Amino acid sequence: MEKYKVIILEDDENSALKLNLFFQKHNYNVVAICTNPFQAKNKLSITPPDIAIINISKSESDDGVTLAKFVKNKYNIPFIYISDCADDAILEKVAPTQPDAYLIKPLHLPSLHATMQMALFKYKTTKEKTKLLTKPTNTLNIEKLLHSKKHPQRPIVPFGEDYHLDIEICETFYKEKKLKLTKKENAFLQLLVAQPGSVVSFRQAMNYVWKEYGATQNSVRTLVWRLRNKLETDIIKNASGIGYYIEE
Repeated sequence: MEKYKVIILEDDENSALKLNLFFQKHNYNVVAICTNPFQAKNKLSITPPDIAIINISKSESDDGVTLAKFVKNKYNIPFIYISDCADDAILEKVAPTQPDAYLIKPLHLPSLHATMQMALFKYKTTKEKTKLLTKPTNTLNIEKLLHSKKHPQRPIVPFGEDYHLDIEICETFYKEKKLKLTKKENAFLQLLVAQPGSVVSFRQAMNYVWKEYGATQNSVRTLVWRLRNKLETDIIKNASGIGYYIEE
């Protein structure tokens, strides 16, 4: 098993000791045990971990949430809350940070280990899936991908539910009715339809849709916002901070 690095925010010395011993037994590398967010931020800058365990207490819940936001925004690694409290006020406060789990004390340590492994596997899989998406998109490859998905008798590529892309005229249809989309909007859909289930990165979209013209991530976001308003159903999904995709 790969030796993952873990950082712990836990102000209870006894709990921190138990976690440290358990993690070492299961081949984790505990890079730091911290009692406050300031200390944790310093340790993170020295040795970035693969996963963070963040204690949430009723009296100091803001500290844990602040650290979680910092971990998510700066390092984008999995993190798990542990707490002896699960009242609605705290859950409402922590939910927007989108933790990988929220576990209640007393902890069942084997369950914590299993939860961590699932979170790390999901993170690793997502990272590997998006690694290639930073490369510029080759127009010919997109055309080949679309042709490989073409209907046997018609020059169309079905996608979503009741949508299809006519690859001869580069137009999009919903229930056989043509949608009034711009060239850029249809081009962006080509990218999505050619790679269902895969994330189209901001860089891919900028290179393919705008080509020689300048564009930014905000240009892509604006394009997607307008496109979503014109589509009949919500088929374009977000991959936070990476790009967009449609499901297979």
